Amino acid sequence: MSSNFRVRFAPSPTGEPHVGNIRTAIFDWLLAQRHEGEFIVRVEDTDRARAVDGAVEVIMEALKWLGLEWDEGPDIGGKYAPYKQSERLELYTKHAEDLIEAGFAYRCFCSEERLDQVRKARSKQENASGYDKRCRNLTDEERARLEAELEARGENSVIRFKMPADGTTTIDDLVRGEVTFENRLVDDFVMLKSDGYPTYHLAHLIDDHEMQITHVLRGEEWLPSVPRHLQLYKALGWTPPQFAHLPIILAPDRSKLSKRHGATSLLEYREMGYLPHTMVNFLTLLGWSLDDKTELFSTESLIENFTIERVSKSGAIFNNDKLDWMNGHYIREMSADELADVLLDFWKAYPPEEIPTLPSREVALKIAPMVQERLKTLRDAAPLVAFLFKDEIEYDAEELIQRRMDADSTRLCLTAAQEGLATLDSFDTESIEATLRGMVKELDVKAGQLFGSLRVATTGQRIAPPLFESLEALGRQRTLDLINTACDRLD
Repeated sequence: MSSNFRVRFAPSPTGEPHVGNIRTAIFDWLLAQRHEGEFIVRVEDTDRARAVDGAVEVIMEALKWLGLEWDEGPDIGGKYAPYKQSERLELYTKHAEDLIEAGFAYRCFCSEERLDQVRKARSKQENASGYDKRCRNLTDEERARLEAELEARGENSVIRFKMPADGTTTIDDLVRGEVTFENRLVDDFVMLKSDGYPTYHLAHLIDDHEMQITHVLRGEEWLPSVPRHLQLYKALGWTPPQFAHLPIILAPDRSKLSKRHGATSLLEYREMGYLPHTMVNFLTLLGWSLDDKTELFSTESLIENFTIERVSKSGAIFNNDKLDWMNGHYIREMSADELADVLLDFWKAYPPEEIPTLPSREVALKIAPMVQERLKTLRDAAPLVAFLFKDEIEYDAEELIQRRMDADSTRLCLTAAQEGLATLDSFDTESIEATLRGMVKELDVKAGQLFGSLRVATTGQRIAPPLFESLEALGRQRTLDLINTACDRLD
């Protein structure tokens, strides 16, 4: 255990948080909790062209929904504030200019048109990097001339890092072990853009050092950038943190997970009726496992067992069926009181068309046990209990007639049920069930025939919550009125 264990989740505010980003945040948070360390949220907002208004707030809302509380961040501050890169520009500029002074970087005056031409030409050459290093070793005279030309066009120079022309760079990755790169295959990348904003390569590295980050978890797509980052650390004279490059999340067909496979934004899953703990448990298992059988974990158990050593190198499959199963399990684990409150909160946030007005908690307490065993998501509940909120139940008269029954026998059963239910001392589930089951023998019909006709008559649904609980929820008078209407439809 190390009290100085520090990890960070550093999203870019370019849209809603996707499951891949949030999976990284969960891994970060679990490690911080396990090691009694600190979990930092930092906003990497230097890509101004792709920034989306309100994205930061949405990202933080997603983290709060999952229960991933942070120790430092843009909303609560901390000793390394500010936690937005756009508010730290002077720091990046200073380090970039220091690298020029030390001989590790240089100003590049190439126009976008020239860079496009170079990229196209070099893309046809084997093992050629993207930039031809034209500005790397300019004389003072050449530099002055190119800078004047750039100013005449109303443009500014960029600052590039000088990658070593030979040798190798090796990382000892916590997930993938030793990985070695040839330096000559990596171009002199831009550190500081012409608008004065840093690129990811420079900004995140400076922030990680300044904020004393000890472990960096990120997607495997960043693995090719490792030589750039390690060489930057070397040039600055800093010790890099430990890196872990996490496996990509794949669709069931093993292609990259995308919108066509369903929701990819974390908050879409909230709207679809998934529980926050379900998402934490499910996303943790995308690339990590304790063994080959355990799939259900409490938050405490995840914290106790999570280690980077058990993270897989292979891509993780996003299985929607497994997500539904897991969510249904956690819904069934709730008490009726808890589920009632969760349903009310969900319906308040996302009003279902089947329920025109938010029901009282008393009604929700009746609904919860009726639907609990049938739910995969919270969204499944409203259609099941829609009949409770309808002034008129719609169905075809033929639906009342069960197999091996006709209109006359169906009317007889419904009339008998109506009479029996009307005389009950207490209109509760147990009394309703006892009365109707007794009628099955008296009427010499099968339970499915009587109950099927009653279900259609009172709910208009072939698939509905348990019949006896449904009738209690409807109440005596409403039940008797609906049965009477059904008998009239059979005439």
